[in-house]
Amino acid sequence: MSSPILRTQPLGFPWETSDPFLFCVHHDDAYPAGNEEMGPAVSLEGRVLGQDFAGRDGFRMYHGEKVPGFPPHPHRGFETVTIGRQGFIDHSDSLGATARFGAGDVQWMTAGRGVVHSEMFPLRERDKPNPVELFQIWLNLPAASKLVEPHFSMFWNERVPTRTMHDANGRTTEVRVVAGRFETTEALPPPPKSWAANPNAEIAIWTIKMAPNAQWTLPAASEGLNRNLYFFRGATLRLEEQEVSVRTRVELRADTAVTLVNGLQESELLLLQGRPIGEPVVQYGPFVMNSPEEIQQAFSDYRRTQFGGWPWPSNEPVHARAEERFAIHADGRKDKPAT
Repeated sequence: MSSPILRTQPLGFPWETSDPFLFCVHHDDAYPAGNEEMGPAVSLEGRVLGQDFAGRDGFRMYHGEKVPGFPPHPHRGFETVTIGRQGFIDHSDSLGATARFGAGDVQWMTAGRGVVHSEMFPLRERDKPNPVELFQIWLNLPAASKLVEPHFSMFWNERVPTRTMHDANGRTTEVRVVAGRFETTEALPPPPKSWAANPNAEIAIWTIKMAPNAQWTLPAASEGLNRNLYFFRGATLRLEEQEVSVRTRVELRADTAVTLVNGLQESELLLLQGRPIGEPVVQYGPFVMNSPEEIQQAFSDYRRTQFGGWPWPSNEPVHARAEERFAIHADGRKDKPAT
């Protein structure tokens, strides 16, 4: 019987993905205490502000100059799925939507025909560190959906379904179902025009946490899917008879179950799975279309319309320090986690 493992490779920055996914990055920054502006309360001398990706002293400012994060930038032709794990993300966009989320929350944004958004990381704590950890995943849209109306969804941590399994020795494996279905556990509905809304696509975005020495079997899915397992935290993990070290991407046969046996440390993994869209991908920065001509049209449309313009008074917009998690949608609807 052939191995369920197709290949392995070390994780880079960002991580390599397979159709229908375009991009996956794991941001994990050890930010210090925050200052009055909710930026780092330390000297930023020596950093290339506006383009700080070096990871000096354990954190990056990314494109932020005062507050770390990503000031306004456009997208067209795909979706972003942002999984907050630690810290907070302050979202604002050209449609008038805004949010503060983190601590397990998921934001799913269909850029469609075009949106400008910012994602800033407010350092709220003044007297202790402000670690920020998140995944951002780019999911492609098929040609028929490239120019749909933009859509913004919030999946609050309290509503994201989680399953905990115990092996024969009582050791646990926890599966958090951001997208797709795990056995009888189904994720919250994706945006209506997402490739994930097509049941035949079998999109799965799961985070997996395994206790030391835990054993768990990842069930088989359908033939013809791309399935990638990203082992990003822990020490070692055995998949069937092959042992892999932490910070490894494992490409798997989707139609074959695979048994995972964890090593001596708690391990965490991300699963990305889906049926390929199978269309040409032409990407230029934040635009992902099917042809060079469509990319040129995206630039032309952005220059002409700014995808609605920027309605916020700052290019690094953050909410008040005391503000808790919330979302305001483009239609004015307000949304908060269940209490």
